[in-house]
Amino acid sequence: MGDITTGTVTANGLRFGVLTAGPADGPLALLLHGFPDSAHTWRHLMPDLAAAGYRAVAPFLRGYAPTSVPGDGDYRCDTLAADAVALHEALGGGPDAVLIGHDWGALAAYGAADLAPGRWRRAVAMSVPPLPVTAATFLDYQQTKRSFYVFLFQTPLAEAVVDRAFVEGLWRDWSPSGDHTPDVDHAMDCLAAPANVAAAIGYYRAMFNASFRPSESPTGAGQVPVLYLHGSEDGCLGADVVAPGGDLGGVLAALPPGSRAHLVTGAGHFLQLDRPTEVNGHVLGWLE
Repeated sequence: MGDITTGTVTANGLRFGVLTAGPADGPLALLLHGFPDSAHTWRHLMPDLAAAGYRAVAPFLRGYAPTSVPGDGDYRCDTLAADAVALHEALGGGPDAVLIGHDWGALAAYGAADLAPGRWRRAVAMSVPPLPVTAATFLDYQQTKRSFYVFLFQTPLAEAVVDRAFVEGLWRDWSPSGDHTPDVDHAMDCLAAPANVAAAIGYYRAMFNASFRPSESPTGAGQVPVLYLHGSEDGCLGADVVAPGGDLGGVLAALPPGSRAHLVTGAGHFLQLDRPTEVNGHVLGWLE
């Protein structure tokens, strides 16, 4: 992995495993992954951020090994946002820090930008739009079929279902181009123990459990400008509902003033891996 190193950081009561690249005195770039994924999903972007002078830090999210599993089973969106803010504090980030999130990491990024806008200069979100837009997609029949796993995860069967074959199937359906075997390997390392599997499923159960609802759901409608990127071939959250006719205007309307949105042609859900050169160019251009 070149100049990417491993380490740990304690924040918000958890010990986070992290990948790090770039100068120690550079502005912080915090990169947040999603499901079923790992911090290794940023292996193409981190060296480019480091070359641009950023200190790129990619934590494994709460419950994903080697990060601790929280004893209280709290996977609310606002808790994920609080993790990002606490990591910013623990890593000594300044107001020039930037925030980059994919999938669940995108929801955490929206929330962290809303929660502590003074800590972040700019943000990037990929593959999951702000909550009002995401919620509206569930009204679409085709999208409801794609989202079968969300409803499956509400049942007692979920822990028995999430094995390597299931994860491989999601990667194949969500990003059909390319060989993602290394990424599945990394994901399964993160889900190595039953407690890790339960944690990953817990994110989805928190969506429908009233006791786990955040008091103020992160919407992305804060003060930090956001670059939103979505793959045209996304098999998880279809571009046909997020960007009908290729138009991301609905997403842009839900983001703060000064934000931008791009549809990445030919990319699936894991667009940072499907089209790394193009995605890195969008991200670095935005951060400049």
